Amino acid sequence: MELRQLGYFVAVAEELNFGRTAARLRIAGPSLSQQIKALERDLGVRLFDRDRRSVALSAHGEALLADARALLEQADLLRRRATELAGAEAVRLGYVSWRPTDLVERAPLVVQLHIDAWVLPSHAQAERVAEGGLDLAICWTPVADLAALGLRADLLGADRLYAVAEGADTSVVRARDVAVLLDADTASWSSWNIYAARFARDTGAELVRIEDGGITGPGFFEHVRRCGRPVLNSPKTQAGPMPQGLARRSVAGPAPYWPWYLVSRQDEARPSVLATIRALTDGVDAAALELEDPDSWLPSMDPYRSSRS
Repeated sequence: MELRQLGYFVAVAEELNFGRTAARLRIAGPSLSQQIKALERDLGVRLFDRDRRSVALSAHGEALLADARALLEQADLLRRRATELAGAEAVRLGYVSWRPTDLVERAPLVVQLHIDAWVLPSHAQAERVAEGGLDLAICWTPVADLAALGLRADLLGADRLYAVAEGADTSVVRARDVAVLLDADTASWSSWNIYAARFARDTGAELVRIEDGGITGPGFFEHVRRCGRPVLNSPKTQAGPMPQGLARRSVAGPAPYWPWYLVSRQDEARPSVLATIRALTDGVDAAALELEDPDSWLPSMDPYRSSRS
């Protein structure tokens, strides 16, 4: 059980509509449903009675809602109290699906780094920084969106994306021979859709349009089984286990990379935030991340790619 799952439970209980709740939280509907089901499994009770037309709190959900709210309030109080005791200034950081494992340890001693519990898409995290809800976010945002929101981006890491295919073949596959998924839910998958469409245009990969949020999770692997060719994975599936009967295949000619940036406001002046940016990005080397490899591919609107043009 995770705090963010309790937050999802409370939000759905308030809306009694998964679609509206997903839009409010800026996450994909299937992802929200999966998180609620995971929480129900962990608790051993059904929290909602739901069918295709309606959602209602179950008797167990009604009984647990006040406790869930109290736990979330206590967690927030604990964070605030810890900041007061440490005498450090709080810096709020959000992320999508990846963050350095030593993130907290690398933060300056004068900073109390708060990792936000809401794991939202890249464009949503960038908007939260622009609006002041976060000080920093680890995400991928096209350079034009950064400019429009008044944000800057400092390189923090990168994932080399691979393809997933049926069978046991793990040989390298050419970029033009893979498929890449494009989801109709642009509110949840805006950044990925931009990346995917440009990858298909630049490499000749097949663009497959879907409507079920299957960019990640079990739905992704179902699309792999139906597609008939290797499918490019998204960064959100990088660390997950590979189901039986499927295999990872490296992509080359070119090799797609998804960079992660530490996004902040262009006019940020707080010493604690600026010190955190320096501490987290110091020593990050694009060459070591293989972004300068001649075979690497980044979309033209990528912040690093744009800075090198």
